[in-house]
Amino acid sequence: MFLFTVTKPGLRQAGALALCAVCLCGTVAAAAHFTGDAVTASAEAAPGIETTQDIGTYFTGYGFETDLSTAAVDKVKIPKKWDDSFTAFNQVVQESGLDLSDYKGKTVEKWTLLCPELSTDDQDTYCVLLVYKAKAVGAYLLQKPSGEVTGLVTAAKASAEAAAAQAETAPAEEESAPAEGGKETDAQAAAAETELEYPTE
Repeated sequence: MFLFTVTKPGLRQAGALALCAVCLCGTVAAAAHFTGDAVTASAEAAPGIETTQDIGTYFTGYGFETDLSTAAVDKVKIPKKWDDSFTAFNQVVQESGLDLSDYKGKTVEKWTLLCPELSTDDQDTYCVLLVYKAKAVGAYLLQKPSGEVTGLVTAAKASAEAAAAQAETAPAEEESAPAEGGKETDAQAAAAETELEYPTE
């Protein structure tokens, strides 16, 4: 049998060491438990938005190419009290996994960049990103002059469907009926070349 005698100062030191050991074990266990979640959260988190290029890259992730030379920034304030229209607007923003609910009353940067592929002669489409302290907090598409707002997921889906429909009709448009004897006339050949180089749609 062993007898262990500890004086008061020694007892305090032993207690402190035991407490440190318990804390260390708890920290290691917590780190082991949360490591997987932390990696996942880090992978899903958007990188810091600090440059115009970062904003362009954000929208490229959704399949929208932007004209960085058109970038413009404004300061806007998220209202503290929301009416039905702003609540509906936030639902559009939520399509991209963002939410303005935590930023009521905050002033954010509103970045707009022209999206040439979605723009027409009558209407321009802009990619809009709301940024708070270098963090993306809201994103949507804005059409001018109509002022219509569209969620990124809805717009990306519509764009993909339009591209698929155009791809299906393209082979039929490119085929031209051969002239008698199975030969194309010069006029038909020229017309076919023009259609390929300058698509009508």
